[in-house]
Amino acid sequence: MKINVKIIIPLLFSLATVASVVAAQLSKEPQPFSFVQMCDTQLGMGGYEHDVATFKQAVKQINALPVDFVVICGDLVQTANDQSFADFNEIKAKFTLPCYCAPGNHDVGNAPTKASLANYREKIGKDYYSIEHKGYTVVVANSQLWKAPVEGESEAHDAWFKKTLEEAKAKGSPAFVVFHYPLFLKDIEEKESYYNQSIEKRKEVFALCKKNGVVAFLAGHTHKQISNEKDGILLVNGETTSKNFDKRPMGFRRWNIGSEGGLEHEFVKLDGFDAEPEGE
Repeated sequence: MKINVKIIIPLLFSLATVASVVAAQLSKEPQPFSFVQMCDTQLGMGGYEHDVATFKQAVKQINALPVDFVVICGDLVQTANDQSFADFNEIKAKFTLPCYCAPGNHDVGNAPTKASLANYREKIGKDYYSIEHKGYTVVVANSQLWKAPVEGESEAHDAWFKKTLEEAKAKGSPAFVVFHYPLFLKDIEEKESYYNQSIEKRKEVFALCKKNGVVAFLAGHTHKQISNEKDGILLVNGETTSKNFDKRPMGFRRWNIGSEGGLEHEFVKLDGFDAEPEGE
């Protein structure tokens, strides 16, 4: 009997462990939640003092909302230097909820280098990574490595991106992809320009994302609000807190994810700020 007891106890422990793992997996089923999409805080684009003030106001308003986290779709600053990154980090630190940033061309350069990437990583943090939240995966990508490839860096980024999406699909986790450069503005066949990715790259990325359960692309860069849908995937460029070229007010987008997986997003205007920075 003593031998049997010694055998049964590990068995019971193993069953309890399996049960806890199953419970943990069940808890990761997609659940409803809300988050905020910010675009182009870009301190210095609409006037440095103006952009500092609008970013501070956005933090204040977002902190008062019942949302889980905020993502910023690149161009955190206009000119990447120690002071602008320090000012950005100081304001960002006032969030009372997690804030996840993607790099933009103004943060790492129109033609990024290993040095500019290292500087961003030192001053701001990782330039690509993913998080899991209530059964969903948020994939924060460095779209500048698609627009202007850096030897070694772009290959590593793309391998990570593919693996992350495939792992999300294997777990049954719908994915949001957050980056700066939109894949395209209106049509996947449109000509390449400053505001989109190359045709070859956009098709490659879109096909990979469609295959692996991506539900939405969240981007910035255009300084115009653009909402599109292709093959059931939403593509949304939001308003900025620096300067909007379409004369829309300063603000951000609040996303609501329903219990059945439905996606909605709505504009939230910054209190006290009009479309154009004062004096422009």
